[in-house]
Amino acid sequence: MDTEGLDDMKRFSRQIIRRSVASGALVCTIAAASGCGGSGSKSEAGQATKKGVTVALDWTPNTNHIGAFVADQLGYYANAGLKVKFIPYASTQPELIVAKHRADFGFSYQAGTAYARSAGGDVRKVFANIAKNQYAIGVRGNQGGISSPKQLDGKTYAGFGTPDEGPELKFVIKKDGGSGKFRTVMLNSSAYQAVYGGQADFTISVSTWEGIEAKLLGKPMRYFEFSDYGLPSQYSSTIVSSDRYLKANPETAKAFLAATQSGYQYAKDHPEEAAKLMVKANPQTLKNPELVTLSAKMLAAGGYYGGADGQIGHVDPSVWSNYGDFLQANKLLVGSDGKPLANAPDWSSYYTNAYLPAQ
Repeated sequence: MDTEGLDDMKRFSRQIIRRSVASGALVCTIAAASGCGGSGSKSEAGQATKKGVTVALDWTPNTNHIGAFVADQLGYYANAGLKVKFIPYASTQPELIVAKHRADFGFSYQAGTAYARSAGGDVRKVFANIAKNQYAIGVRGNQGGISSPKQLDGKTYAGFGTPDEGPELKFVIKKDGGSGKFRTVMLNSSAYQAVYGGQADFTISVSTWEGIEAKLLGKPMRYFEFSDYGLPSQYSSTIVSSDRYLKANPETAKAFLAATQSGYQYAKDHPEEAAKLMVKANPQTLKNPELVTLSAKMLAAGGYYGGADGQIGHVDPSVWSNYGDFLQANKLLVGSDGKPLANAPDWSSYYTNAYLPAQ
């Protein structure tokens, strides 16, 4: 791979499954944060006409965030009386930033939200910006000898350190008739380079970003979809808030989510124009407009925005319970006491649709 291609991979790789924090460590962090002070969430009374809203990003700006940037660029937030500030990702999980009340909203993913709330963090999902799972098991396109997941037995997986990776991969491999035994090396953003270079055999990729990026770099991948092997679907990108903020600022939360929903609707209806707005908003980080455009088109055409009921942003209770039960069954959820949860929690407390526009 050329130097420019390597730089692109390092800059863009792994926007979602990228946390090196184990669930137990997250519990300790959440527990420590629970007594921390912060800027806090101000109530709506007495605020200026333009209400400030902060949104923590979960990685370098990418098309999972497209609706929010479109809403900002097209003035949807301003028209709703909001002034939105995006907080760049800087190694601290957005779930923790929101739980500490240092951001009003944040981008997350279902497992990350589940880990944080189970550990006692004040975080709740409020918007399903991506309704269709984007994760897939990826191998080199020209790699022989691997035509199905069972052939990953004994191979080397380039991983990212999240608790759910291993159980998910084992589930798929066993479903395909394998033993589910493979070697793991934790490489985070270098995982793709390792697979391309032959130092590792497979990884987990985000089909709507890395999948496109790999083709543009001349390093196409082949994929095994988790859903094809019975793994419960999950929300690979979400927007979360805190109960404290939502209680203090219900009308602002509704205004923010309505404008955000409009931004994602625009991205669905006008993907090329939305991609241009995304690049315009992030010229220093999004230096490959073709990648952004192709990704935006894939999201719009592939049914990634609307859920089962077709409403953008609406959280499907069955997705939460089915994938949440998978996390629980594999003892990946740890409580504030540092011990795995003995029983599945009430999943309805992990999300809410109450702040979305009425259908």
